[in-house]
Amino acid sequence: VREAVVSTQSTGLNPVVTVLSVLVIVAFILWCVLEPEHALNSFTAAKGWITNTFSWFYIGSQDVWSLVIIGIYFSKYGNMKLGQDDEEPEYNDATWFAMLYACGIGVGLFFFGVAEPVWHYVGPNRYTRDKYMPDNELAQWAINLTFFHWGIHGWVVYAMVGILLGFLAFRKGMPMTMKSCFYPLIGDRIYGWMGDLIDIFSILTTLFGVCTSLGLGTMQVNKGLNYLEPSVEVNTTNQVIIIWAITLIATTSVVSGIGVGIRRLSEVCFSLGMVIMLMALFIEDTWYLLNLYCQSIGFYIQWIIQLGFHCDAFELSTGSFGAEDRGRAFIDEEGDGPTGWMDAWTIFYWGWWISWSPFVGSFIAKISRGRTIRQFLNGTLTAPIIYSFMWLTIFGGAGIKTERIAAREGLCCPGWHGDVLGWNESTLAVNTEDWTLTQEGMTVCKGADKEIKECGDCGWKLMDAYIKTADEPTPQDVVNYINQNQAWLGKYLSKENKTYARLSCMSSEEMWFAQVSTFGDMGYFLCIISLIAIILYFVTSSDSGSLVIDIMSANGDQDPPIPQRVFWALVE
Repeated sequence: VREAVVSTQSTGLNPVVTVLSVLVIVAFILWCVLEPEHALNSFTAAKGWITNTFSWFYIGSQDVWSLVIIGIYFSKYGNMKLGQDDEEPEYNDATWFAMLYACGIGVGLFFFGVAEPVWHYVGPNRYTRDKYMPDNELAQWAINLTFFHWGIHGWVVYAMVGILLGFLAFRKGMPMTMKSCFYPLIGDRIYGWMGDLIDIFSILTTLFGVCTSLGLGTMQVNKGLNYLEPSVEVNTTNQVIIIWAITLIATTSVVSGIGVGIRRLSEVCFSLGMVIMLMALFIEDTWYLLNLYCQSIGFYIQWIIQLGFHCDAFELSTGSFGAEDRGRAFIDEEGDGPTGWMDAWTIFYWGWWISWSPFVGSFIAKISRGRTIRQFLNGTLTAPIIYSFMWLTIFGGAGIKTERIAAREGLCCPGWHGDVLGWNESTLAVNTEDWTLTQEGMTVCKGADKEIKECGDCGWKLMDAYIKTADEPTPQDVVNYINQNQAWLGKYLSKENKTYARLSCMSSEEMWFAQVSTFGDMGYFLCIISLIAIILYFVTSSDSGSLVIDIMSANGDQDPPIPQRVFWALVE
């Protein structure tokens, strides 16, 4: 009976799954477009509730999957093939790894490769709150937290789904959709409404998960174009144009299939990534980066168990009130660590990885037929973790070094509203009666006797540097200078000189290009290559995701109709 149902269902479009998925997607889009503020507040509240209520589940489940996968790797099942015993892999090792890596990581390592270590280094988090922690140890923890979010706890969900689908599809002849993973639990009911519901949820999580990465990628592409050509503004219109341009490329790729478009694009973008990484390794302080890689691997192994089970229980519960009475350093009402850190970082990451798991797990299972489970795990856990850690060490380590050197050179983040991290580029104004500087109606620098009297340390430093070089400037001249140069003031030595960069003064999407620009004469070239690689990684994530959604909406048919491929590529 089961085989008859499979053959009946594996012939093209599943109307129930497709129609209901589209309706939910349309309803979600309409809600976000018509009531954007309400939608944002609702999702923010829901995500915060999940963090407070289910951090233990998110954190603990990733640890359980990691232990299960390690057990499978060393068990007798490690030699079992995902396919019949006499089958050979369809793709060579290099192509196979390029495809799964381009699909599984996408633009994430470009967006967070520099930014995440720098943000962990400058805080706020439970490590930066410890004012007695040596700065070098803080830098090491910044790298380690980044490793944690891109290490085994992330990749393990891909491996878990990929093994299950590969085994059931290639050895048991079941459809390559997420509902097949539930056959051991609910049996033949996967071919009824329960199975349709599972596939609908899988399509939704895949589409929304991919959109998260594509949204980050769009912002970074827009920022990169602006960085290379300032006349290209960072705005919604340009970002929509970028999305449509990349969608058309991805649609062409997904129509051509895995063996042509997806395969070749993956090989090209992975090769570009290798070129960028190796050039950065040898342009930067190579010995520093190799020392940091070796040191960080050891630090990761030492702390992975403690960090892997850490839930920020005390931070999520209450502040460290009374700490000063016990002789502890007391910073503010949040105490040792900000309550929002877990929600903004670890829970965000685990939700992101898990939302991608139906898509990436299905895709890497599809391209892994003929490989043993041990080979599969080496390709989906061991190799990508080693490679990702090298990438994060090179660019994250270089980013932290750049941040320190920029501080030494006197660069700082004005912020103007009190010299906090961040940059507000709205216009400064001056009151000609007392020379008070205001921004959006707020006083940022007090004035008296027609002189600017009180600003934060960084604001004073930047204004003083200009005053010393100008010819008796008035406060209005100072304000005009700041307003005309906010794009680089405090971030770089000058508009033209980007040898040093205060990365913490920038947005995450700008940090990558700022860091690459510090690589001397090769900086501009690497910015261009990086932009091309980001676009191609963007495309490979989009086309791979579209193909997997096609397959899931077609009852596991691995060669879905072209109109269906075009439809899902455009929807995504």
